[in-house]
Amino acid sequence: MTTALEAPEGADTAWPGQLPGSDPLPGRLDRWLASRGAELVAIRRHLHAHPEPSHSEFETAALIARELSVAGLTPQLLPRGNGVICDIGEGPRTIAFRADIDSLPLQDLKDVSYRSTVDGQAHACGHDVHTTVMLGLGMALAQLNEQDLLPGRVRLLFQPAEEAMPSGAPEVIAAGGLKDVDAIFALHCYPQLPAGLVGVRSGPFTAAADAVEVKLTGPGGHTARPHLTADLVHALGRIIVDVPALLSRRIDPRAGISLVWGSVHAGQAFNAIPGAGEVRGTVRVLSREAWREAPELITKLIRDVVAATGAEVDVNYIRGVPPVINDRMASATIAGAAGAALGPDRVVEAELSMGGEDFAFYLEHVPGAMIRLGTGRPGSDIRHDLHQGDFDVDESCIGYGVRVMAHTALAALSTGSF
Repeated sequence: MTTALEAPEGADTAWPGQLPGSDPLPGRLDRWLASRGAELVAIRRHLHAHPEPSHSEFETAALIARELSVAGLTPQLLPRGNGVICDIGEGPRTIAFRADIDSLPLQDLKDVSYRSTVDGQAHACGHDVHTTVMLGLGMALAQLNEQDLLPGRVRLLFQPAEEAMPSGAPEVIAAGGLKDVDAIFALHCYPQLPAGLVGVRSGPFTAAADAVEVKLTGPGGHTARPHLTADLVHALGRIIVDVPALLSRRIDPRAGISLVWGSVHAGQAFNAIPGAGEVRGTVRVLSREAWREAPELITKLIRDVVAATGAEVDVNYIRGVPPVINDRMASATIAGAAGAALGPDRVVEAELSMGGEDFAFYLEHVPGAMIRLGTGRPGSDIRHDLHQGDFDVDESCIGYGVRVMAHTALAALSTGSF
């Protein structure tokens, strides 16, 4: 079993130091980072082999705390022990970085030595990489702090339950994760970009993501006599077709709202109208204002559509996460830092995503930005997409991620924009 103390065989244990067109980090940190490649790859592989589900990341948090303690830092576990907060340095400004640490309920389909050892759980979204990059950042900044080269305080937030509803960001915030924080940054794996590139975008970055469940009840009966029933299958069809169409006429199209049904269940026999049925789906929206209006509006549209069918309806609208809207100055800061870390030609514009991310909760309190970290293997057509059982990364992305975030920390601490 690969552990955080073993250098993995066959790993690309070194990655480029200072790249052409990039700026060096202070304190000979580039050389130090290059020498830690094997250790960071080993940590990532250990995490990948031992995933933990949302809200139960206790061993992962313990490993993070141990590694930070070895680096001379003083990490603090969240009250439930499934996440970590760690400050580095002192000063009038505090810049935070967030990494999510939970896994997905998926089977790991890869044939690799670090394949998940937990049945039905896999790091198929790259949270093992996010965690490793943030650990590398902590180790690097600890080195700078020892040399009195860190111009302020950096706070690392290792957050549980990004993949769950309710998610873990509010738990971190309640534990004081944003106290005195001036700005916050994060990255997310992106296999559509090759390792060595990052994607940056100001403004809307990911969509709000909610869930809606609709349950119908009414008198069932024979399909030969639908007029004596509520005909729930027909009523469900009306909901599925009519509500998204009506919604598109009630919300500004620039809000980017999308209601898509993913599950529908009703009846068993082909000639019997059931007495109960349900449909479930997701609501995604790019506008913060439209997201706030969505629960009341969508619930009303569903009830209005069902009213004509004679069925009884119960609507359960489940709040998920707000949209991630990157702050303009924070985006400019991390874009400049990424250019300094990798070279300006390695920073590209990130695409807008309709996926959800609970990093948005932090941005409700402080300015910040999330970027996309290229994880694809350069020259390969295989992308190993997110949320798939075969997801994997080019592990050199860890080194690139650490360098970008280290430059970001120094740039954000030095600017007066936040």
